[in-house]
Amino acid sequence: MNEVLRQEKKYLMTIQNVKRLSGKLSQVLTEDRHNGANGYSIRSLYFDTPYDDDFRDKVDGLLLRKKIRLRIYDPKAKTAMLEMKQKEGMFQRKRSLRLSREDAKALIAGQYGVLLKYKEPFAAECYGVMCMKGYRPKTVVEYLRKAYIAKENSIRITFDSKIIATEARYDIFAEDLSLYPVLDPFNAVLEVKYNGFLLSYIKSVLDAADRSELSVSKYCLARGIGCGYEL
Repeated sequence: MNEVLRQEKKYLMTIQNVKRLSGKLSQVLTEDRHNGANGYSIRSLYFDTPYDDDFRDKVDGLLLRKKIRLRIYDPKAKTAMLEMKQKEGMFQRKRSLRLSREDAKALIAGQYGVLLKYKEPFAAECYGVMCMKGYRPKTVVEYLRKAYIAKENSIRITFDSKIIATEARYDIFAEDLSLYPVLDPFNAVLEVKYNGFLLSYIKSVLDAADRSELSVSKYCLARGIGCGYEL
């Protein structure tokens, strides 16, 4: 089980400004080894209660809230990451557990008992929460991410673009999954994540960029209920 606790800030940017900022960041930060020419693909399946409790907590801006998802980077992947992200005031806590492809598929089908095969306490916690509140799959989100890294303070800066989604089918391993755009293709989301504080030379580069700070949720964008981002 992996766990991180950090601060996160999100900004809306045009693709043109993303390219400018990417060029500057590439001179002072290390590119993620998975980047490639255009970044790398991420596909997530979000779970929620029958009454959309997590969705509503996000809309209401509660300081304590969470979301549960399965994440893969390739439909052919033999594993998936079960993740729980919890908003705790100004910090984001993320815990994750690697599941086999078979167990991830069982989870998608509502067979949460497969989590009891794992020894990690986090697996038992997810089992209890998902069973008690009746969590079920809600939407699949996919996007391209380009990431830059600084080892100091675990700084990670990412650009997410081409955000697409579906609520019609939940098999994240399907190679023929049909998804539709949920964010203007000429925009992207910049995420700045760090522990402690942001180094001054990185902050200077970011401050010079043309971007708008916002509260954004790819899950909300995918649900298509008009609360994807707020300036």
